[in-house]
Amino acid sequence: MNLTPLLDASLPIRLHVITVVPAFVLGTWLLLASRKGSPRHRLVGRIYLALMTLTSIAAIFVTSGVGPSITVGPLRFGWIHLFVPLTLHGVYGAFASLRAGDRRGHRNAMIGVYVGGLLVAGGLTFIPARLMWRVFFD
Repeated sequence: MNLTPLLDASLPIRLHVITVVPAFVLGTWLLLASRKGSPRHRLVGRIYLALMTLTSIAAIFVTSGVGPSITVGPLRFGWIHLFVPLTLHGVYGAFASLRAGDRRGHRNAMIGVYVGGLLVAGGLTFIPARLMWRVFFD
């Protein structure tokens, strides 16, 4: 493991990693080990969704360096940026469905945020030549 690429990365990338790592840990606990509906589950769930919101916002400012991209002002968006609105939509859906008393909708939104926002998008960061590939495999 070589942390130099991460330590040398831009502020948005460092903020993204600083928020996504604890979100992954908390999300895993929420889905696999927590007692659903308990006060601890609700508290950790709020923290998890806040972290996922922050990590999505930070991702907006991470310049895409893989594949085709679209430039908007100083920002360059690639296909991986599609996970930003999908994740934010899932975060909103998790809150909205719970407020409406729709536990199934809440569960589905939370699973969607975890799988799409963490597992799939996170897995894509390990494509050779991307930052996390360099951290773990170079």
